[in-house]
Amino acid sequence: MDTTPADTAPDPASPAPEAPPGEAPESGADGGASRRRALDAEFRRLEESAMWSAQCQFEEGKRWRATHWALGLPATLLAAVAGTTALVESTGATAAGILALLSAGLGAVLTTVNAPQRASQAVAAANVYLSIQTAARQHREIDLPGWSPAEAREALAALTTRRDEQNAGVDPPSRRAYRKARANLDAGGQSYAVDGSVSP
Repeated sequence: MDTTPADTAPDPASPAPEAPPGEAPESGADGGASRRRALDAEFRRLEESAMWSAQCQFEEGKRWRATHWALGLPATLLAAVAGTTALVESTGATAAGILALLSAGLGAVLTTVNAPQRASQAVAAANVYLSIQTAARQHREIDLPGWSPAEAREALAALTTRRDEQNAGVDPPSRRAYRKARANLDAGGQSYAVDGSVSP
């Protein structure tokens, strides 16, 4: 018997055909791609933040090392000159006393500022920021394409926690350190040869 169009029309009450296994509906695919783009962008922000923080802390370390030399060397020289001057009779005692006071003052400032420890702390903080930067880049470029959104979000949360904990434990950089960090980055201070190579 011949069939009519009415006989072949789908039943309105029957459910819509499901997508083949392993294929997400169009709306779900769009949502997944959008979420992956958002995760990629957030890894990039974290990487950039860590890069700037690392460079600023390296500059702070340089500044504190220079401060240590600027205070420590004169204090040592003044102490030596004061000891020599004290050996001179009559007027030598007064000059020696003045030099000794100057040396003691510089030594007190050096102790209070504690430049060597501050320099070490700044360099240690910079290295932690570099490790966060490297991890963020590797997650974004290598791991993210194979991760599920949940796995990527977990890794992002862990890195963000590390960054926040590090931020809470370091002194904020000075404007001078920020300017020097900017100049260093603009000059290609964080560029790698492989980044400029062209893939065959």
